[in-house]
Amino acid sequence: MTGVPPGAAVVPPPEARKPGTERDRPPGWPGTVLPVLGRRLLALVLVMLATSVVIFGAMYLAPGSPESFLARGNSVTADTLRAIRAQYNLDDPFPQRFVSWLGGLLTGDFGQSLQFRQPVGGLIASRIPTTLALVAYASVLILLSGVLLGVLAAVRRGTVDAVAIIGTTVAMGTPAFVVAIGLTSLFAVTLGWFPAFGAGEGLWDRIWHLTLPAIALALSSVALVARATRSSMLTELGKEYVETARVRGMPERRIIWRHVFRNAMAPVVTLAGLVISGLLVTTTLVETAFGLNGMGSLLVQSVNAKDFPVTQAIVLIIVAVFALSNLLVDLLYPLIDPRVRGKAGAR
Repeated sequence: MTGVPPGAAVVPPPEARKPGTERDRPPGWPGTVLPVLGRRLLALVLVMLATSVVIFGAMYLAPGSPESFLARGNSVTADTLRAIRAQYNLDDPFPQRFVSWLGGLLTGDFGQSLQFRQPVGGLIASRIPTTLALVAYASVLILLSGVLLGVLAAVRRGTVDAVAIIGTTVAMGTPAFVVAIGLTSLFAVTLGWFPAFGAGEGLWDRIWHLTLPAIALALSSVALVARATRSSMLTELGKEYVETARVRGMPERRIIWRHVFRNAMAPVVTLAGLVISGLLVTTTLVETAFGLNGMGSLLVQSVNAKDFPVTQAIVLIIVAVFALSNLLVDLLYPLIDPRVRGKAGAR
């Protein structure tokens, strides 16, 4: 009868091992994700701190001054200007003004709007729903249309691919305000299918009103994501594992969607995150063109009126959204591409 040599380690059979042990967990999860998250959050805090300094300082280097706007263009005495500066603490040293402003941000106090004479936080909060709805609508269009068009162009070579390349080239080179004018002229004025102005009331009415603005906001980004998806798909289709799967008789649809598509999505997700976070900047043009009362149009009004507190708050929010989007993409990478998780676990 055979036995176990003395001193040898006894390894239980696979069926005897308890599920959920360290051996069964995917490499790099969650042990390496938490340190990465901590480093990213620390970097996010430092970026926001540096950005706040730049934003606060840049606004006071801009031409014009807050007191000249508050004077409403009227001829005022030097004593009146000094009183205005004292009321809004404009004579305080820069470090003191910055620390006071930063302390207000940490407590949710963005200051007082010089133009509308009301708290900046409440003013922005009233505009956020329209902007978020527009950006969400455009994001859905970008992800669905861009990815599907890119996959179709990569799989259906020939006429479909050529048409996709020409169409995306034109779309990427067309500014959002030109698209907005064209859509308004055709679908709102000529055909009367969609309204030209306003955000609507209620869910379906808002979707109907925001359709043309969302298309104008998303069109160039759809083309960019489609190009990136096509390029990434073609790279994966040329790899050896695809030919091996075909030789083994695996259905083409399963190869495309289960293997090629998943492996090709990592760079596309990175690009999509950057593009979607950048939509908050493009909304300034689209909201102005379609008469939407969102953060974008408020930013344009505030810059023109030298309304520093509102401008600073909106720009800081845009930077925060951009940074958080990058953080989210970094955290999604290991879930999308197991190879990234494996490399993280090996370090």
